[in-house]
Amino acid sequence: MSAGNFDVNELKRRMQGATQSLKHELGGLRTGRAAASMLEPVQVEAYGSHMPLNQLATVSVPEPRLLSVQVWDKSMVKAVEKAIIDSNLGLSPATEGQVLRLRIPELNQDRRKELVKVAHKYAEAARVAVRHVRRDGLDVLKKLEKNHEMSEDDQERFANDVQKATDSTISEIDQLLAAKEKEILTV
Repeated sequence: MSAGNFDVNELKRRMQGATQSLKHELGGLRTGRAAASMLEPVQVEAYGSHMPLNQLATVSVPEPRLLSVQVWDKSMVKAVEKAIIDSNLGLSPATEGQVLRLRIPELNQDRRKELVKVAHKYAEAARVAVRHVRRDGLDVLKKLEKNHEMSEDDQERFANDVQKATDSTISEIDQLLAAKEKEILTV
């Protein structure tokens, strides 16, 4: 439903953008548990250019605190090893043939608390982004009503929809944060 040039779904899409971004940021926060996604940012100097690790190897999680990287091309093993060491993930590969094993170190309590703070910072940035979208939407509604392009009733109805979308998105952000916090603290 839209009146004039007001589209609640467009606002919802923009709010979802904030949660997608948060999911990505939280996914990059290292916990004590192994996840193949940890190596996604790793770029390897290969065949004369920089390539994502997943275009040169298969990453698997054979144990909760172990990553296994199966390099497809034997000549690329050293380059992959170097890229992982240089990636600042704090992982040192044990290499056997074309397989690199990466032990995920246990997180100490201080590091866990630090990670939780970072997760909270990411979540707050996402909430702020959602509130900005809400404010933009409400501003548009006020302008439409003021210019008599929308009735007061419609304006109130749409404002209600905007608030509902905001509340549900903020709630989703809170759930993502709670799940990540639990993951960080109970590994």
